[in-house]
Amino acid sequence: MDVLEARARFQELREQDGPVDPAELDAIWAVLATVRPEEILGEWKGGEFDTGHPLNGTLAKAGWYGKTFAAVHDAKPLVCRNEKGELYSDRELGMGEASLWTVEFRGESTATMVYDGRPVLDHFKRVDDTTLMGIMNAKGVPAEGPFYYFFLHRAPDAPHEASRAEEGS
Repeated sequence: MDVLEARARFQELREQDGPVDPAELDAIWAVLATVRPEEILGEWKGGEFDTGHPLNGTLAKAGWYGKTFAAVHDAKPLVCRNEKGELYSDRELGMGEASLWTVEFRGESTATMVYDGRPVLDHFKRVDDTTLMGIMNAKGVPAEGPFYYFFLHRAPDAPHEASRAEEGS
């Protein structure tokens, strides 16, 4: 599978109703490009792949919207909507917030969100300029998983880092 095939299959699986095979997601992950923490700063809207992982559906019940990476050492992993529809960082659910690091996962170094209060790591790879694929890893999870697979799409009103740099010129 090349990167164009991976992107197309990613989109199909993202829109698929029903279960997604983690092996297919792993095949896509294997060909995607790694990212650096500085490249993913901004606001991201999230979603999950239904792989049968025990976490599937849990974040939706909490009103999960996505993640915000304000700075490398200021990451909000659980941005949720309250009953009024307002966004907030659910520090209670996340047991704090997080930071971004470059961490090796499956033999590649890529941007990884390290939670402050939980032994949890979210690894990221680039699908395209506005989409990231994520794999949640945690202490005690065997090398073969099961992992929680999710995606992030740059929030519609959030400027891309490249456009922020142009604005500052």
